[in-house]
Amino acid sequence: MTLADQISACRLCADRFAATATRHAPRPVPWFSPQARILIVGQAPGMRVHELGLPFADRSGERLRDWMGVDRDIFYDRNRIAIVPMAFCFPGYDAKGADLPPPPLCAATWRRKVLAELSPRLTLLVGGHAQRWHLGVKTGVSAVVADWRAHAPDCFPLPHPSWRNTGWLKRNPWFEAELLPELRARIKDEIKETA
Repeated sequence: MTLADQISACRLCADRFAATATRHAPRPVPWFSPQARILIVGQAPGMRVHELGLPFADRSGERLRDWMGVDRDIFYDRNRIAIVPMAFCFPGYDAKGADLPPPPLCAATWRRKVLAELSPRLTLLVGGHAQRWHLGVKTGVSAVVADWRAHAPDCFPLPHPSWRNTGWLKRNPWFEAELLPELRARIKDEIKETA
């Protein structure tokens, strides 16, 4: 059984998810291959990803692919891009309909095992959970992303590509003007080498 198969069979959070407002069963969505040169680290799958079993299968994914300058075929080629969130399952919603955070149990159980199988040359850290775990930062996402040059060219911290961050993007035009061209050029180089 491969590591991805083991993750797919994981039910460690079944009781936790059953107690959420969504009362759903676990459905881990592992998406990686040891050959991948680009690693995307997100927070956790959303409801649509939970339903479809495909990472970033929503408007956030469309925006992320645009930021990266790649099409769906490249984005979903596991031999090029690994998508390894901080939790492999949709954590559910709270009573007010807000996304719950990724359960730490998932990262404690699987994260180091998955990373041991990968050798990415470029890592995208999408959101605060990913940035705190991988960079050990204690500041907020805005400060970490603003300091992106300290981590480039092998790592790019990004805000979450959610529509909820549209205001942030408008208030921070340097993100599209400065960071995204560097990110796209770096991704293009890695994709070219795996073609």
